[in-house]
Amino acid sequence: MIEVTNLSKRYGNHLAVSDVSFTVKDGEILGFLGPNGAGKSTIMNILTGYLSPTVGTVKIDGFDILESPNEAKKRIGYLPEQPPLYLDMTVKEYLCFIYDLKKVNLPKHPHIFEICRLVKIEDVYDRLIKNLSKGYRQRVGIAQALVGNPDVLILDEPTVGLDPKQIIEIRNLINHLGKTHTIILSSHILSEIQTVCERVIVINKGKLIADDTAENLSKHFSKDHSLNARIMGPSKDILKLLSSINGVSTVSCLGSKEKDSYDFNIEPVESADVRRDVFQRLAEHNWPLLGLNTNELSLEQIFLRITDESDKDEDFDIGNIKPSKEAKK
Repeated sequence: MIEVTNLSKRYGNHLAVSDVSFTVKDGEILGFLGPNGAGKSTIMNILTGYLSPTVGTVKIDGFDILESPNEAKKRIGYLPEQPPLYLDMTVKEYLCFIYDLKKVNLPKHPHIFEICRLVKIEDVYDRLIKNLSKGYRQRVGIAQALVGNPDVLILDEPTVGLDPKQIIEIRNLINHLGKTHTIILSSHILSEIQTVCERVIVINKGKLIADDTAENLSKHFSKDHSLNARIMGPSKDILKLLSSINGVSTVSCLGSKEKDSYDFNIEPVESADVRRDVFQRLAEHNWPLLGLNTNELSLEQIFLRITDESDKDEDFDIGNIKPSKEAKK
């Protein structure tokens, strides 16, 4: 759906984006990460046709954003970090204005009201935008991006400034939209990216420094792939059982922190996934598994590590953290 090839953008002597290439497949939700000033917004503005690249090409569904701008832009819905709202308009007036601006051919009022229903702003349809809360304004911003039913949604910090309840609501909306749209999502809330996105791209100093699933990045950078399990039952018998599971290298008991239960560290052989077997074998003995978590790095820890390494080494090699075969499928 989206193909970015050798993209660079220069402002005078400043190289904001340097030789960035990536693809986004149809129906994928891609997380776009990077420190402030890394070049994320510049790339997003180039993808939408707002800026032109110094070098490189961007194709949306096969249409070059420079050679066939109208066809490419028809397929894009964009929500900037600051939603482009006219505060003295009602929600209805604003969305009708966007409809006319985009020259949409769909039935006007049914199309607009369906979008309002989807993003749950029907109850403020006739209210002035300036009287809406931050959360509702953000929803109106997403609604304008959906006008014309574009195939691609580019969302720049869609939950910035929202309270926790509003963040969850917008996150659920993005998950829902991901069933029918290709989405590029930029956010500083890394837990949000990890929850919503199927794949992650990290940009630093204008360069692409990582491109893979969050899970594969975690496996690549984590030295400790062990599991911590809290199990209710006799510690010696549990230890013996866990040690006998195929794919388990070593097991150690970490003591008891909860009544009648013990914590265990389970080290698998290489990259073996033993979680299912652990659960099934414990269930056979009626020993409740109260908790199971991995010691691999979180996306936040990975992000800090690779951006720090990139800052230290101008020739930082991403050869080992380009898209895996699973990420490309």
